[in-house]
Amino acid sequence: MDRRPVYNDYGTTRGIENPGYMYPSASAPAMSGAPAVPTAPPAGFYDTVPGYEGTLAGGGGFLPPPMPSAPLPAVDNLPAQTNWNITSITEEAAREAFMSYASSKCCYSTAPVRDGVITNLEPFNTYRYRLETFTETRSTEWSHEPYTGQPVDASIQPAPAPWAIVAQTPAFFQDQTQNLRVPYTSSVKNCHTCMGMGKKPCKDCAGSGNKVCWVCNGSGFRHGTDRCSHCQGRGRENCGWCRGHGSRECEMCRGGRQLLVFITLKIQWTTYKDDFVVEQASGLKSENLNKVTGRTMFTDSQYMLYPVMGFPDPSLSQASERLMREHQAKYFQTSRIVQQRHTIELIPITRVSYAWKAKSHIYFVFGNENTVYTDNYPATCCCSVM
Repeated sequence: MDRRPVYNDYGTTRGIENPGYMYPSASAPAMSGAPAVPTAPPAGFYDTVPGYEGTLAGGGGFLPPPMPSAPLPAVDNLPAQTNWNITSITEEAAREAFMSYASSKCCYSTAPVRDGVITNLEPFNTYRYRLETFTETRSTEWSHEPYTGQPVDASIQPAPAPWAIVAQTPAFFQDQTQNLRVPYTSSVKNCHTCMGMGKKPCKDCAGSGNKVCWVCNGSGFRHGTDRCSHCQGRGRENCGWCRGHGSRECEMCRGGRQLLVFITLKIQWTTYKDDFVVEQASGLKSENLNKVTGRTMFTDSQYMLYPVMGFPDPSLSQASERLMREHQAKYFQTSRIVQQRHTIELIPITRVSYAWKAKSHIYFVFGNENTVYTDNYPATCCCSVM
């Protein structure tokens, strides 16, 4: 083995020649990295599958759903309701909710709750209509995985159409994603990343298998004429990433050189939801109702619904009809409708008037949770005496 010292441009040695390393010529620049490798399969890599033409471009394709059947004839779909109203909460419940609210604020004094006098409890009926449409959307894309002997079934028989593939539908209104391998589309191809070699040049050492010694910076010596003990005076050390081989196992095929290529059917079940809150004159803004629940007064779930008819407040019936049209326009052309559900909730709101220190104030108690809102709490100073 040739162990001659090698001199650099300054007349000093850079260590002992490493027979496993080839120095760049003077006319060619040193490699700054490993050769570029393909990041995407080349043209013609994927086969043409009858029935899937034009649905796989760009990594995935939209698949129009089968035409929906017509809904049942419209009927007066509201049950007989003797009372759509909810009475006001009691003064005790209003005070208890207010105390819980004030106690949850670090800088709120509870004095207005303890010493304030409730002067009026005024109930308001607020209805929330909610329409939910549970849909199924299907798309396809090419996929691949390292080939380790899996069954290869391409061209054995025609691949089933995307919407003909049976999938287990989850519980209604539970969002879920499922990926299925399309039968009779699996074939074996040489790995496009490593060109079927099973390995790629190491990026850390640019494929050379070694790098400049970080201790002596390639000189082979540390202090004067003391030979570098880290690289034994060679000036270079084996690459730790590839262990001196200059290449590493291909991550795409995991060294197996081949890929199993197939079509993946992606199925997404999604619930689309829209709400409408009937206007009420309490003074409480509708957005405050987003995080509370109400009493369910009516619910219906069918494959396809008709708008609510016969509700005492016509604005709710109009909103139901509008939202039905919007859901049809948005989702019927891109998804298969699995189920629809609409609900009417009555959200109780009580406006509480009270007096404290000769001044009048109000707060709201609303929802099944007896949530409290007030925009002008009279004792918010951090220095208040509790």
